[in-house]
This record gives sequence, C-alpha cells and structure tokens, in this order.
Amino acid sequence: MDAAQLIKLALSASVLLLVFALGLRATFGDATFLFRTLFERPHRLLRAGVAMFLLVPLVAALIAGVFDLPLPVKVALVAFAVSPIPPILPGKQLKFGGDERHVFGLLVAVSIASVVLVPLAVEILGWVFDRDTHIRAGQVARTIGLSVLAPLLAGLTVAHFAPGFAARIAPWVSRIGTVLLVASLVPVLVASWPKVASLVGSGALVAMLGLVVLSIAIGHMLGGPDPADRAVLGIASAMRHPGVALAIGTRNFPEEPLVPAAVLLYLLVAVVATSVYGILQRRRLGKAA
Repeated sequence: MDAAQLIKLALSASVLLLVFALGLRATFGDATFLFRTLFERPHRLLRAGVAMFLLVPLVAALIAGVFDLPLPVKVALVAFAVSPIPPILPGKQLKFGGDERHVFGLLVAVSIASVVLVPLAVEILGWVFDRDTHIRAGQVARTIGLSVLAPLLAGLTVAHFAPGFAARIAPWVSRIGTVLLVASLVPVLVASWPKVASLVGSGALVAMLGLVVLSIAIGHMLGGPDPADRAVLGIASAMRHPGVALAIGTRNFPEEPLVPAAVLLYLLVAVVATSVYGILQRRRLGKAA
C-alpha cells in the first residue's frame, strides 16, 4: 500500500468514525424527526428542500453563467450547490447551537432525498455548460450510504441498546476520528496547494465566497422563526458533501484536471465562512438567552 492509498484509507476511516460518534449521541427519534413532522409548522423539511435544492443551485448557476470564470471553478460552484449535506456537518451545527432533532433529522432526510434529487439537479450542469451531464442514482446512494447512513445507523443502534456504553465511548471515537481526519487532510492540502493557489487570482475566491455568503443568507432566511433553526439551515445550505461534488465534477468533466483543486478551494472557503457565521449566531443566541 503506497502513501496515497494510506491517506485515502485514513480519510475514509476518519469520516466513518466521526459519523459513528455522532450516532452514538443521537436517537432514532432525532434521525426521523423531520419525516415525522413533515406536515407540521414550521415545515422544516420543505424549507430545507427549497433552500438547498432549488434556490442555492439557481444562484450557483447564475454566477457560473454570468461571470467570466475558469471552467473548473464554474463546475465546482454548481457541483457543490447540488450536493447533499456532508457527513460530519452535524458536529458543527450542534456546536453553534443547533437542536439535535433538527440537525440529525436534516442529515438523514436530505441524505435520503438526495438519491433522487442530486441526479435531477445535475441536469443544471448541462443547462449551464451546454453539454450532457449526469450522475447515476446508484452512485449517489452508494456514497451517501457508506459515508453517512451506515455509520450513523451503527451509532444509533449502539446508543439504543447500550446507552451507557455509547456515552462513554463517543468522546474517544470522536477524538480518534478527528486526529485521523487532520492527519490525512494535511498531506492532501500540501500536495494540492500549488493547483489550488493557481485558481485564487482568477476570480474564483470572490465567486466562491459570494456563493457561500448567499447560500448562508438563503438558508438563514428560510430557516423559520427559531434562530437556532436558521443557523442549522444556513450552515447546511453552504456546506455540501465534497465527495459527491468531486464525483459530479470529475465524472462529467474528466478533461479538466483542476476540478479537484477547485472543489478543495470551495470547501476551504465554505469551512471558514460557515464557521464565522456560526460563531456570530451562537453569540446572538447567547445574548437572547
């Protein structure tokens, strides 16, 4: 096994551990919350669907279609906009004051819905770039199943049948996953940085920051009357699954070697911007309390 394979294995293991740790802290009631309250006000799932799979993709398509940006940057913008929630996002949402039922319910609901919605939304790529674009529902289901649903279900199951044991091991599983994540991401960032840096002066940074800020604003405005719910949807609207975005970009634009670098740059911008937003929201929630 070479270094690249070892890094990929460590990255995959870190995500599985972190999602498993999240499941250890949740319940099946949390995971199904949005489905159980589908027809109840404030209609959280409907608001999330409109924000994440309608308005944000439309804004991304508008930015990609109007502004003179390198093709890999345009691809990254739209690919992220149509991707589902990343598997470890609930940790961030909870840290910034999100309600557990809303956070875990949103992760599960959007992950399941994305198997159908993402392939449909990828058609936006074809409209923006005037070419045949697609991604199979099976490919999305496999990525979501392995990186989100399977480890989350495993954690939920342990928490259900052995809550005391789950509570004891959850912090350690999370710490190990975090260490593995950092250890695997550092060499990826170092190796990819020259390509990422080559995109910075092309308008990519401004376009990506603009999409992230507008996505946060869309999620915030559609988040409902509860400030905590607005923070959850604001972060979820801007932070999407990088694995799905990368699969969409590389599968439909294999001739563009800078697509992975553009995806990584967007991810970095989104992480920083949503962290700043989350801190500001947490302070507001603290003052309100």
